[in-house]
Amino acid sequence: MVFPHNTPPRPHSQRLGSKPLVAASLTMILVALLFDFDGIKTVLSSTPTFSQQSDCNAVVSNDAKLSREQLATLLTIPERDAKTRVRQIVSEPYCQLPPLKVRSGVDAEREAYPLAFDPGTTLVILYENDEYAGYRFSFE
Repeated sequence: MVFPHNTPPRPHSQRLGSKPLVAASLTMILVALLFDFDGIKTVLSSTPTFSQQSDCNAVVSNDAKLSREQLATLLTIPERDAKTRVRQIVSEPYCQLPPLKVRSGVDAEREAYPLAFDPGTTLVILYENDEYAGYRFSFE
């Protein structure tokens, strides 16, 4: 047998590369997830949710619902844009939530918009000093 460049033959385990290691790792992660499924459900369910009855400071519009089109347009607005620009898209919120202190010295306003196409999901929009500061989804 002639070997190019006079290199000795490598054992079979070195020729496989990292594929078996990746496969074994993924298998172990999958098994761990299957065994700890209850723990994962607990972690996921412990995220804060929005309750339309108890979290609102003041209900603004009982009929307020956000459509898919409104949501898609809203998600294109960059942070720190004017609150009036956001309001052109979403109009009046369902309710106003209690203010937060996200950063030192800045009171943040929050407004809730239930999704028309998913009644268990609410979009919460955050404003700081009349500027759009972001959003999050709340799942019931």
